[in-house]
Amino acid sequence: MLRDVTLGQYYPVESPLHRLDPRMKLSATMLYIVSLFIANNPACYLLATAALLLAIRISRVPVRHFLKGLRPIFMLLLISMLFNLFLTGGEPVLVHWAIFTITWPGVRQAIYMAVRLILLIMGSALMTYTTTPTSLTDGMEKGLRFLKAFHVPVHEIAMMMSIALRFIPILADEADKIQKAQMARGANFEEGSIVQRAKAMVPLLVPLFISAFRRATDLATAMEARCYHGGAGRTKMHPLHYQSGDRIAYLLLFAYLAFVILLRVIL
Repeated sequence: MLRDVTLGQYYPVESPLHRLDPRMKLSATMLYIVSLFIANNPACYLLATAALLLAIRISRVPVRHFLKGLRPIFMLLLISMLFNLFLTGGEPVLVHWAIFTITWPGVRQAIYMAVRLILLIMGSALMTYTTTPTSLTDGMEKGLRFLKAFHVPVHEIAMMMSIALRFIPILADEADKIQKAQMARGANFEEGSIVQRAKAMVPLLVPLFISAFRRATDLATAMEARCYHGGAGRTKMHPLHYQSGDRIAYLLLFAYLAFVILLRVIL
């Protein structure tokens, strides 16, 4: 499961999505997530799924990478579906047994929640697959620079998010190494009850946290040694400029959002 963590990974390939401005991709991801919460009928979700599959095809990132990233959220997905299935009231009642009641609105809400989570994870992964952490940092900093008028440390926030994205695959790889080392010493992470599995994770989590704090300390020391003092007066190696492809992408994005809202209203 640790090897299945894909968030924060960059897939180097030449595609139209890779060439887009990171500000455009950040905006597209946020508006796509908004559209998933606006959607309230099958037509909206079909449109959202079709748009995501088209974007994945254009990005030239293999679909198996996105499916692989869904494995770590399987339990979260299952729990969300069960909560919506059993705790949503309404009519008609499909199944009633003891204290458990399953209604048609509950089934519909459980399906919508599952589709929403899957599309949300895949859409977020698409942004990180097609954008380097450095580009994401630059795009976030430039896109949110208006917040500087309110004394918000935009550069520092963007830098922290960039470092966090860089650390996700590194820590996943580190956790995998620690797990294999513990298994070689007789640790069992796959058998026993839930409580036993949770206890077995302690020898994995303790060295992982120690390693994470050590890496953070080394990174902070390296940044101080290089006289890093925030974004004041810093220049960019690759300044961001919107191209014609970005403008076309914005038009397509707003057209997609308008169609989702239209389908919500008329259906």
